[in-house]
Order: sequence, then structure tokens, then C-alpha cells
Amino acid sequence: MPLSAAERDLLITRAGGCCELCGATTELAASAVAPRPGDSADETILACRTCREALDGIAEPDHRWHCLSESAWSPVPAVQVVAWRQLEQLDTEAWAQDLLEQLYLDEPTMAWVRATADAEPDGAAPVLHRDTFGAVLNSGDTVTLIKDLKVRGANFTAKRGTAVRNISLVPDNPDQIEGRVNDQRIVILTEFVRKLS
Repeated sequence: MPLSAAERDLLITRAGGCCELCGATTELAASAVAPRPGDSADETILACRTCREALDGIAEPDHRWHCLSESAWSPVPAVQVVAWRQLEQLDTEAWAQDLLEQLYLDEPTMAWVRATADAEPDGAAPVLHRDTFGAVLNSGDTVTLIKDLKVRGANFTAKRGTAVRNISLVPDNPDQIEGRVNDQRIVILTEFVRKLS
């Protein structure tokens, strides 16, 4: 459902007439932030065509997402959700993972981030990742290692007690998560971690 004229005016005013991700001032349009319907300014962002196409997977804009270094700090929850999701997609970019480790989202906003990530097609139950004690792990959680782990392909051992922040879940394998240890992104078996509350 498209925004009403009043909601569109609120969105444009909030954004200052600029793309809320990169700051561009041309070809702007409201973009709903899933899974919300986008019928209010609070559920949408104002984005330029290039950002919208990149978010929709129509275009791959190379280094375009360095703009998130600024927009991720927006006080607007819808912008925070889009920035967080995009930073998680950039899992091979050290700067993006470093930025994720610095960011904090309140519980309702993080629930919005996870809302589409946790949804499964055809009503199937979501794949749950659980730590060694059975606690459900979510993307963005912090875990600690419960034993020393030799990292394959690297010349170090991840030590017991090491905190791994802002983990990512391996979508097709509930026994694996990803995280940064010693500035390297590694895959970790869930049986070797404990979730920090």
C-alpha cells in the first residue's frame, strides 16, 4: 500500500530530502522495510534509485555501501534495520563487520532486523541454531568459546573463553555460526559455544 501524501511529506521531512542511506538527492522514493507493509513513514526509508536497486538485488554497486558508515548511526529504526541487514550481507568486508561490532540496536529494532531472516517459506519451521546448553542463538548475539579451537587454514588457536560478538547464522546448517576471531571471519560449530545473556 503506497504512502499517503501526509506520510510521504513526513518521510521527506525526516530524511531532509536525501537518500537516508547514501545522501543522494535525485530519484528518491519511499521503500518499505520488510516485513512491515510500509504504509507509514515509520515503516519506510527514503532511498535513491541506485540504493533501492542494490537492496532489491537488481544491481551490485561495488563499494557503494561504505555510506553505511554514517547512515548506520541514524536514530531512525527503519534506517537502522536496513543498514544492519546490509552490513550482515557484507560478511567478507572487514570494515562492515567492525561497524556491526560497534552498533547497538534496542530489542524491538533487532526483532525487526530478524523478522524476515527468521521467516521460512511455506510455513516451515525456522532452522534453530542452539549453543552447547540448548539456548537459541540469533544473528547479532555474543557467544564465548567453551574450548580451544584450532582454526583450519590459519596459524592460530581460538582460545577458550574468547568472546565472539555479532555472530551470523549459517542459514542452511543449524550446527554452524560465523564470527570474527583475531580479525578473521571463521565458521564455528555451535556445540563449542555458550550464549552470553
